[in-house]
Amino acid sequence: MSKADKIFVDMCNDIINNGFSSEGQKVRPKWSDGTPAHTIKKFGVVNRYDLQEEFPILTLRPTNLKASIDEILWIWQKKSNNIKDLNSHIWDEWADENGSIGKAYGYQLGVKHKYKEGNLDQVDRVLYDLKHDPYSRRIITNIYIHQDLHEMRLYPCAYSMTFNVTGNKLNAVLNQRSQDVLVANNWNVTQYAILLHIFAQVSNLEAGELVHVIADAHIYDRHIPLVKELIEREQFPAPKLIINKNIKDFYGFTVDDFLLENYKAGQQIKNIPVAV
Repeated sequence: MSKADKIFVDMCNDIINNGFSSEGQKVRPKWSDGTPAHTIKKFGVVNRYDLQEEFPILTLRPTNLKASIDEILWIWQKKSNNIKDLNSHIWDEWADENGSIGKAYGYQLGVKHKYKEGNLDQVDRVLYDLKHDPYSRRIITNIYIHQDLHEMRLYPCAYSMTFNVTGNKLNAVLNQRSQDVLVANNWNVTQYAILLHIFAQVSNLEAGELVHVIADAHIYDRHIPLVKELIEREQFPAPKLIINKNIKDFYGFTVDDFLLENYKAGQQIKNIPVAV
C-alpha cells in the first residue's frame, strides 16, 4: 500500500486523538456563517518521504497532480504573483482587481540578490549551487520576508526549502508555518516532491528524501467527520511517476512533462467547507 497514505493516516489519528483544541480561545478564521472556525492541532509535525521508494501521492482520495504542478511552476518557474498566469482559480480570493497577490510567493523568488557570482534570484542561486557547489550546506530559499509582509495578500504558508546533497541524492526540508491538513497536506507534499524531482533531474542528481516540517498541523472542527471517514478508506499501491527525461533546463518543464502510471484512488471529497 502507499506509504504516503500511512503517513497521512497516522498524522490525522495523532492530531484527532492527541491534539490541542482551540475551543475557548480567540481565533481569527471564521466559517461563511460567521461562526469561529476552531481547530485541533499538533505542533511540530515531521513527515519523511523517500522519493526513491515511491511518489508520495494519496490513494485515499485523488490529488489533482496537474493542477498542483501548475501552481508550483507558477511560483518557482514563472515566479509570478499574478493569478492570470495560473490555470486554476485557487488563488482568486486573495487577488486584487488586477490579479495580483502582492509581494508574495513567486514575487519573492524572483527578487535578485547580489552575490560574488553576479545578481541572481533565489531559484537561480539554487540551480547555480547544485551545479557548482552541490555539497554546500547553504542552499536555502525563503519567501517569508518580514519587510514585505504588509504588501502580501497572504502570508506564505510553505515558506522555506533547504536543499542538501548526500552522495548523488538531492534531499530537501520543506518548512511550513501552518497547514489545513484535509485541504492542503497532500497537495503540498506532491508539489514539493515534484519540485525536488525537477531540481534533481536538471542537476544530474537523483531525487532522495523530502522532509516536511509543519509548525501548526491542524484539522478544522467541521472537517473532523470528513477526516475520520477518509482515513478509514481502502488504500491502494502508490502509482509510478513518469517524468520527461529529455528536459534538462529547469525553465523548460511544463505540466505535460509529468504522468502518473496506475494511479488508483478513492472518491473525491466534495464541498469541503473552507474557513477564511
